Amino acid sequence: MKTTLRKIGNSRGVLIPAAFLAACEINTEIEMRQEGQRIIIEPLKTVRAGWFKGYQAANDTEAWAGLVETTEENEDWQW
Repeated sequence: MKTTLRKIGNSRGVLIPAAFLAACEINTEIEMRQEGQRIIIEPLKTVRAGWFKGYQAANDTEAWAGLVETTEENEDWQW
């Protein structure tokens, strides 16, 4: 797609079609960087996004193996 830069104050801007943004899953925040003579625009990913997607703690017997409940855990905390 060919387009032109538009003057916006002291800067320049380009209109990106909504279909492009939707296809790239870009909402409001982006990461923008320069690689050589290219400008790379990517959706801003949240840190650790999707780490626990589909995780079922009840099925993770290895993570909970060996844990023992102590009497201190049953006492009320004092603040």
